[in-house]
Amino acid sequence: MKGKKIFPLLLSATMLTGLLAGCASKEENAPANDPAGNTNEQATNANGVDISKEVKLVYYLWGSEGIANKDILAEINKLLKRDINATLEVKYIDWPDIATKYPLLFASGEKFDMSHASPGAAVSYFTLAGQDALVDITDMLDKVAPTLKAAIPEETWAGSKFNGKIYGVPSLYSEYTPTGFAYRSDLLKKYGMENIDSIEDMEKYMDNVLANESYPPINGNANDAFNMYRMLVDTTDQWLNAPGIALTELNLVTESKEDYKKVFHPAFTQEFEDWAVKMREWADKGYWPKDILSSQVDAGTNMRAANSAAYLTHAQDWIGKYGTDMKAQPESDPYFYTFAEESGKIKRKMGVENSTVISSNSENPERALMAIEKFMTDPEYYNLIQYGIEGRQYVIEDGVKKTPPGFDDKVDGGGFAAWSLRNDKYNLLMDTENPVRNTLYAEWDKVAINDPYMGFSFDSKNVTTEIAAISNVNQQLGMQLMLGKTSKDPKEAVADYRKQLEAAGIDKVIAEVEAQLAGFESTAN
Repeated sequence: MKGKKIFPLLLSATMLTGLLAGCASKEENAPANDPAGNTNEQATNANGVDISKEVKLVYYLWGSEGIANKDILAEINKLLKRDINATLEVKYIDWPDIATKYPLLFASGEKFDMSHASPGAAVSYFTLAGQDALVDITDMLDKVAPTLKAAIPEETWAGSKFNGKIYGVPSLYSEYTPTGFAYRSDLLKKYGMENIDSIEDMEKYMDNVLANESYPPINGNANDAFNMYRMLVDTTDQWLNAPGIALTELNLVTESKEDYKKVFHPAFTQEFEDWAVKMREWADKGYWPKDILSSQVDAGTNMRAANSAAYLTHAQDWIGKYGTDMKAQPESDPYFYTFAEESGKIKRKMGVENSTVISSNSENPERALMAIEKFMTDPEYYNLIQYGIEGRQYVIEDGVKKTPPGFDDKVDGGGFAAWSLRNDKYNLLMDTENPVRNTLYAEWDKVAINDPYMGFSFDSKNVTTEIAAISNVNQQLGMQLMLGKTSKDPKEAVADYRKQLEAAGIDKVIAEVEAQLAGFESTAN
């Protein structure tokens, strides 16, 4: 984003969570009679749904449990019991376990009610819908959650449809997540530079770091291999990510959004070979540590410890960590160079990319949908799930969310990774945010493109063995190439990588992706 500063919303790694909270506002869906009473009459809400029986809903979220989460959940459950005669149990899939445990959640047959879902998750939202793992809520919305249905625009619902049916509730939160380079503006000015708008500027900055500082420019770990690959894709012509191989690896691409039905692996291009040579040059210069493949500490953590000059991430993560960055290094004021901006390839996030879904194994799908409606359309619920308990996790001053006096992270810290439930209408400004965020997003709104593959679900069952083999090649030689750590000359290593991809079945995977794309018509414009 060309040296502009951004306004962070809580979110990490992933777009991480906001601490949680409570405001006040009760919706119209209060029970007609006391569901806890000893009456024989059937209790219903305003929409005529039977809520006479108290139920417990199980909600799976990513991340670990915060210290104060149980206290926050207790406040949430008071509201749920009052309004829909339900209580909520939150179960967690910790960040390192998502790739393995999230798919098992649906494959195991476990009975639970709600979960986060996304087309880019370890198992795609559209794949889950196609496997009947999710409840079809199309007709249920009118009866159970009319307020929710009305709050979400028709075009947003349309992006959530699979074979004409709706299987998840999309978020109403505006965000962009292009990959980029977060760097210290205080060092930039120290070197007499104004901003970073290109890879050449980035190199100049890193050369200055090597000449003037005691740490590597990007003091990161092996995950930066994938960030380097994303930089290659985002800065090369009109290349866009394509389905078939997980985006957490060295994935397939297409040459442009207009040519989306033809895909290829960049490894077989001159651009990839040239990039591998550049990565060796960067490694030899010392742009990252010699032990980067075994390092356990990421560059962002090192930058906050004054041991790195930059880190690679996506824009929303940088936004969310701006306050943390500034607290750790008050003079740093990190800027962000967005790789895809110059080529006009910043993709807007569609609501379906962060969705809340109901498991087909849920015993109470209507009550689950009612809970989702509350979390997304009632600020009393919204503030609790997103920010916590007012006065303990946060206070609001002049419309801005701030940390309360006396806040102790070891006692009061907590939060839920419930970003799928976010709604711009109720989102609070935070004192850790850079207000440029709104201006920047307004600029990107004017030029952003839609992902041509939105709504497409790749079925990998015919190439499962090949994809596993390709993943192994990527985890070994692919990562080494992207960090300049191959034992051979990079050009020779690229030749080996191509041979290993071919042996693993890359051509079969590409053919399968293109065969499935043949019958898919993109709605991107």
